[in-house]
Amino acid sequence: MINFLNTRTSFLLIALAVGWTCVYGQNTDKMDTLSYSVGMILAQNLQQQGLTEIEGQSLKEGILDVMEADRNAKMDMNQANQVIQQYLAQKNLSQFEENVKEEEVFLKKNREKDGVKELPSGLQYKILEEGDGPIPSATDRVTTHYHGTLLDGTVFDSSVKRGEPATFPVNGVIQGWQEALQLMPVGSKWRLFVPSQMAYGERGAGDLIKPYSMLIFEVELISIN
Repeated sequence: MINFLNTRTSFLLIALAVGWTCVYGQNTDKMDTLSYSVGMILAQNLQQQGLTEIEGQSLKEGILDVMEADRNAKMDMNQANQVIQQYLAQKNLSQFEENVKEEEVFLKKNREKDGVKELPSGLQYKILEEGDGPIPSATDRVTTHYHGTLLDGTVFDSSVKRGEPATFPVNGVIQGWQEALQLMPVGSKWRLFVPSQMAYGERGAGDLIKPYSMLIFEVELISIN
């Protein structure tokens, strides 16, 4: 669900503005200044959430429908939040459509290569080294060495480069890793080709992993802890 913490703060200011109407009475100058200030803060917070195109009259109606008890809103809060999420997801998809196309082309070609296997989820992998140890479950903690890159070869994270393996719960990592780790015997080294929806999807992660970015990992499963 979208985090509207800052926007909620703005709505508190709007409530304050409505409440202060009783205090100020007919002092319209003070109320105009306060209301304008609230509008500025609300607009800034909406922009930070990615809502850069707003129809003013409808925005005003939405605010009043919630703030005034004698008005009936056109939808409930869950529906309103769903509309916003769908809008932001579509806007994000169109902005990073090239990433989606690159992923589709890569996976189509990659599944035809020798040694590459594909799971029903869309996750592809290639076994670089066979292990013969136990296979972890979702609730296990594991220690691994890994090296992660984008499709263009950019390294975004690597325990190998840091020279220190990483330990974490299997169910605490991205979906692509969770699925792969529960198939890997200890001692295995696999190359994972993780579709964006099994990685960070429409959100992305940090500065390097943009929304809808497919990720490639070399993962060595060292031990189950």
